[in-house]
Amino acid sequence: MHKRAMLRIGLWLAALVLVLDQTAKFFVLEVLHFSPPGCLRFAANCGAIEMSPLFDLRMVWNYGVSFGMLRAGGDLSRWGLVILSALIAGMFFNWLRTADRKLTAVALGLVIGGALGNMIDRIRFGAVADFFDFSGLFFPWVFNVADAAITVGAGLLALDFIVQGRAERRAAGQAGNASPPAQ
Repeated sequence: MHKRAMLRIGLWLAALVLVLDQTAKFFVLEVLHFSPPGCLRFAANCGAIEMSPLFDLRMVWNYGVSFGMLRAGGDLSRWGLVILSALIAGMFFNWLRTADRKLTAVALGLVIGGALGNMIDRIRFGAVADFFDFSGLFFPWVFNVADAAITVGAGLLALDFIVQGRAERRAAGQAGNASPPAQ
């Protein structure tokens, strides 16, 4: 496929992730009212709805990176993570502009959309709204749509790297096995 088509796929997917992420966060914060006044500054766990033995909606504010790792606090960390998110989204956008495989475009679109979704939260709130809790499946982190998109995108990039590497090795092997021209 043409690089412009890959760019379109990636950008549409990034936009879809961003819209889904911000819509889900709006629902949790504004419709379910999971963030009462003071919750953002004084509490990590701001409300929950038990959905099933495996899954709950549990509002937590994440001051770290994806899945609450590298938790930090204060304005320096906040704006540092905003800048880091913007740089990552920009670098992946530049990569997306040169992508020539659909899997690469999909993976990059997921990561870009997720990075922008969490960046918006950091700008607006100083932390990221997380609410999907699968602790019933022994998954210890609470996360959001953006985190899931980033994780799936990173996994797809790894898969793309493996698949492309195999294809390149196969092509190199076939080129090495070609008979020299007759003299």
